[in-house]
Amino acid sequence: MTTRLPIVVETATSRPTPGGDAGTGPASTGAGPASTGAGPASTGTRLAWADVAKGGCILLVLLWHVIVKDYLQIDWRLDVPVPGAWGTFGELLLPMRMPLFFTISGMFAATAVQRPWRSVARPRAARFLYLYGVWLMIHTVVLALAPDFPTDRASDLGGLLAQLTVTPSNLWYLYALALYFVLAKALRRVHPAVLLVAAGMLSAVASAGLVDTPGNRGGLYQNLVFFLAGLHLSGYVRRWADGMTGRRLLLSAGAYAAALAAVAATGTARLPGVAPLVSVLAVLFGIAVAVRLARWSAVGEPLAALGRQTLPIYVIHMPVLALLHRLIADPIAGLDDPTRFALAIGFPFSLTVGVLALSLGLHRLLLAARATWLFDLPGRAADRRPEPRPLAPTSSRPSGPRTPEPSAPTAPLPRAPVPTAPR
Repeated sequence: MTTRLPIVVETATSRPTPGGDAGTGPASTGAGPASTGAGPASTGTRLAWADVAKGGCILLVLLWHVIVKDYLQIDWRLDVPVPGAWGTFGELLLPMRMPLFFTISGMFAATAVQRPWRSVARPRAARFLYLYGVWLMIHTVVLALAPDFPTDRASDLGGLLAQLTVTPSNLWYLYALALYFVLAKALRRVHPAVLLVAAGMLSAVASAGLVDTPGNRGGLYQNLVFFLAGLHLSGYVRRWADGMTGRRLLLSAGAYAAALAAVAATGTARLPGVAPLVSVLAVLFGIAVAVRLARWSAVGEPLAALGRQTLPIYVIHMPVLALLHRLIADPIAGLDDPTRFALAIGFPFSLTVGVLALSLGLHRLLLAARATWLFDLPGRAADRRPEPRPLAPTSSRPSGPRTPEPSAPTAPLPRAPVPTAPR
């Protein structure tokens, strides 16, 4: 999904698991900065708030797709604007989800970018291009069974070739991870200020509609700046997270809300530079929320668990949603008025939970069937060895050994005889 702005701007495991967070997933690409320490999902070694942020972002991805691709496509025939309220709610969070994903991915790419090509080209670039190609084929086949489902799909060989090369599909996040890493490594000797200015200008013109952005190409153009910012400004991001207080959280929330209100009131959504600036505020707010939630175990631990298994959710959820939409859209539209109204109020939340559960369940079944090639590049085990995970501060005692960070959109594994993912 590309960054957009209708009324707002859209703009601890020991080995990586197939489909697990192996260092470059919907939120990570290598080793990164030390972080705010204490919190769930952290025994003092994992970067807790980053996992929480990743879990929150993948839920926002699912919720947005449920709203726009299923919920708003159903004929609810209601006298009150319940569907419109859900659509507005989803749009308010669009500036945050993918920019925050890519910011964290860039942070975790910092170490890998400095390593030799021979040690990173396969796990950091080839791996994600492979996963993109495999799941593009699966999506193409499954989405053909739901022709009315409103999402990009290839209908002929030319369209498929375009999605494989220049106009990525809804799986564009995987494509972007590989492309951004290659660009960042190839340009690592260029001054960061030059890279950030150039990428910021690209984001500005793309979000303003000044360049052609068919399919999900706009997402590629608009989010490179956030990946590079995470990579080159990770120290500033770390300090923002480490110094998080309730006052900072409120200030960041206020700034983000004020920006959204100003854009809506002035109609400047398509003005060059507005979308990326609003997304910067959204990223700061998202980090602030993640840091605070990481200190609240009842919410932080489940979100961090999701943040370590984003890959299977990301690649599986769209076909699942498409098939569910085909099954339920017409029956729901045929219900009586009181039932439709009651269902409409919480339907996006309920369906998001259902799609999430089915995606994780299918992932477990595929792993049990030894289909690990669907979630990792087959080949040398050494290529899947995790990067060191950034340490979180742990009081005044000397830090213990670093816990390895897995490397892609992630997933917990059943104890199967296989070695153990951010649109």
